[in-house]
Amino acid sequence: MSSNARTFRHDINGLRAWAVIAVVLFHFGIPGFSGGFVGVDVFFVISGFLMTQIIVNGLEADKFSIWKFYLARARRIIPALLALCLCLLVLGWFWLTTADYKTLSTHALSAIFFISNVKFWREAGYFDAASHEKWLLHTWSLSVEWQFYVILPIALMVMWRFWKTNGIKFVIFAGCILSFALSSYLAFKTPAAAFFLLPTRAWEMLAGGAVWWVTRNTALSAPKAKQIELLGFILIIASIVLFSSSLAWPGLYAAVPVIGAMLVLGAARQNSIFTSNFIAERLGVSSYSIYLWHWPVVVLLTYTETAHQWQWIVIGIIVSLVLGELSLRLIENPTRKGLSKQTPWGNALTIVLCMVIISVASLAIYKFNFSSRVPAQIDLIANESYNIKPNRDKCFSTSGSTSNACVYGGSDIKAIVVGDSHADAMTTAVEAALPSKSDGVLDLTYANCPTIYSAKVIPGEAPDNQHCFEYNQWEKKKLATMDKSIPVVIINRTSAYAFGQHNIVEKMNTPIVYFSSVYRTPTPEFLSEFEKGLINTACEIAATRPVFMVRPIPEMMFDVPKTLSRAMMFGKETPHISLSQTDYMKRHSFVWAAQDKAAEKCGIKILNPLPLLCKNGTCESVHDGRPIYYDDDHLSEYGNKLLVPMFQKMF
Repeated sequence: MSSNARTFRHDINGLRAWAVIAVVLFHFGIPGFSGGFVGVDVFFVISGFLMTQIIVNGLEADKFSIWKFYLARARRIIPALLALCLCLLVLGWFWLTTADYKTLSTHALSAIFFISNVKFWREAGYFDAASHEKWLLHTWSLSVEWQFYVILPIALMVMWRFWKTNGIKFVIFAGCILSFALSSYLAFKTPAAAFFLLPTRAWEMLAGGAVWWVTRNTALSAPKAKQIELLGFILIIASIVLFSSSLAWPGLYAAVPVIGAMLVLGAARQNSIFTSNFIAERLGVSSYSIYLWHWPVVVLLTYTETAHQWQWIVIGIIVSLVLGELSLRLIENPTRKGLSKQTPWGNALTIVLCMVIISVASLAIYKFNFSSRVPAQIDLIANESYNIKPNRDKCFSTSGSTSNACVYGGSDIKAIVVGDSHADAMTTAVEAALPSKSDGVLDLTYANCPTIYSAKVIPGEAPDNQHCFEYNQWEKKKLATMDKSIPVVIINRTSAYAFGQHNIVEKMNTPIVYFSSVYRTPTPEFLSEFEKGLINTACEIAATRPVFMVRPIPEMMFDVPKTLSRAMMFGKETPHISLSQTDYMKRHSFVWAAQDKAAEKCGIKILNPLPLLCKNGTCESVHDGRPIYYDDDHLSEYGNKLLVPMFQKMF
C-alpha cells in the first residue's frame, strides 16, 4: 500500500493508544509498566513518520507550503495546551502557595513558547524539585516535537532545492545516525541534556521518517506484514515491562522501542487485533488530550499525599481518561473546526492572541506574586524550601572535579568546611559561630561526594556527578596549601553512601559508592571497606591539622516545608513530621561507631547535633512553628542556626 494515499491509518491511531496507555500507567506507578516511559519514544517515531510524509509528498508535488504546515501543527497542538495552562493557572490561584504558583507561571510560559524542554533541562540539577511536583513537566516532549516541526521542513526544503531525492535521504538517514550517536554518548555523559534536548531526540523522529521513506512505495504480503508487526509489538511490550527509569535514556536501549514502532508502522496492517480494536481506536483518537491532562492528575495525587493509595490511583486514571475525552470533544475538535473556517492570517492572529493573553497572565503571576491570597503562616512554611545559603549556586559544586572554594564571612580564614550537600547546608552555621566578624570559613563542598578519599561513585547512582574521587584528590591538595592551624570540619550525609536513600524504596540498602569492587547491597565486606576509608581519611587530615567530625543529621521521611504547606493549602490536618531517636540510631549506628573509632585512633573531635535538634527522644522537623529543613534531610538557613552553639565549641 502506498503511503501517498490519503487514507486513515488505523495502525497509526492504534499505536498512539499503546503509547499513551504505557505512559499513563507508568506515571501512575502501575506494576508491570516500569518502562512505560517508552511511550513517548513511540510518539516521536509516529510524529516523524507523519511529518516526513506530509513534507516530502508536498515537495514532490510542488505543493508544499511551510506556512500552511506550521499553521496545521499549531491548530492541532496549541488550543488544548493553552486550555491546560489556563486551567492550571486558575486552579493554582486557590490551591498553590506563592512559591509553587510562581514556579507554575514560569513553566506555563515555557510550555506556551515550546521551550519547556530547555527549561526543565536547566532545572535538572542536584537541588531540582521532584519531578512529580511540576504540573507541566510532560510538556517537554511537546516542545521537542514543535522544535522538530520547525526545523525539519526547512532542512528538507533546502536539500530538495539543491539535491532533490538524494538531499532528502541525506537529511533523514544521516541525521538519524548522527543524532543516535550523540544520544548514545550523552545519555551516559550528561543524562539530563540527552533526555530533554532535540539533538539527542531527533533520531527517534527521523527513524519514523526513515521507515516511511523505505516503505512508501512498497506493499508487504499479508503473512510477512503480520510477522513484522508482531515482532514490533514484542519489542515495544518488552521495553514497557523490562525497562526502568534507571537506564541511561535515550541511547542504545531506546533503539528497542523505536525499532518496534518502526516495524509496526512499516507493516501497515489496517485490520490488526493490536491496533484496530475498539479500545485502541477510541484511545488513539484522544491520545493527545489524555497525554496532556493525565500528568496534572498525577501531580495532584502527589500534592495531596495520595499517590500511593490504590483507590486514588484508579480514580486518577479514570479522571485522566475522562478529561482526555472532554478535551477532545470540547476543545480540540471545536477549535480545529472553528479555525478551519478562518483565513490563514485569521488562524495565526487568533492563536497568537490567545498565546499572548495567557503569557501575560503568567508573567503577571511571576512578577506580582499575589501573595495576599495565601495566609502568611502557610507562605512562611512553604518559603523555607528556598531558605538556602547565599551564593549556593556559585559556591557549591554539583559537577566537574573541583570546587569553587568560596569564603563565607571575613577574609581571615578560621575554619574549613568539607563534605557534601549536608556540609553545604551548614556552612553559614559555622560562619555564625566564628569569634570575630573578620573571621571567615572556606567552603569546600561537593554534591553526592563523601569525604572518603578512596571512595568512587557507582556509575548510575549519581549520574550527573561521577567525579567524586577526582574531587577528593583535588581537595587533598588544596588542604595541603592551607595554614595547618586552621581546623577542618567534616560534614557528610554518610549513611546514605553506605545504605542508600532512607525514604525511597527502590534505593534503600543500595550503596552509592564503592572501593575495591561494586556491591549492590551493604555486605560486611563493603562496610569493612567503608569504615576503613572513613577512618583513614579522617586520620590523614588530622595528621596535619585539627579535625572535627559532625554526627549525621536526622533525616525526615517527608519534605518538611512542602508537606506542611500543601496540607494546609488543601485544608487537611497539619501532619506532625518527626523522627524518634531509636529510628535515628537504627539508621546511623554504623557511622557513629566508625566516627568513634576515628576519634580513638587519631584524636579527631566529634560534634553531636542531637542535643540541639532532639528532645525527649524525638527529633523534630519544626522549631517555633517554622521548618528547620528545606527538604527532608537538609537543614535550612533557619534550622542550621540551631547548631551554632555546637560549632562554637571549636573556637
